[in-house]
Amino acid sequence: MAKQSLIKEFFLFIRHEKKYWLVPLIMVLLVVGAIILFSSSSPLAPFLYPMF
Repeated sequence: MAKQSLIKEFFLFIRHEKKYWLVPLIMVLLVVGAIILFSSSSPLAPFLYPMF
């Protein structure tokens, strides 16, 4: 049996368990994580800090 990727397995879990509310939650967490990751080397960093 071939291994499934983590992302594919996660979406199969969401579809099987009918937990569709997890998709927007995960997307928001990914966006916030990307903002935090890229804000440290960005010239916009001083403007992003008040958001958190």
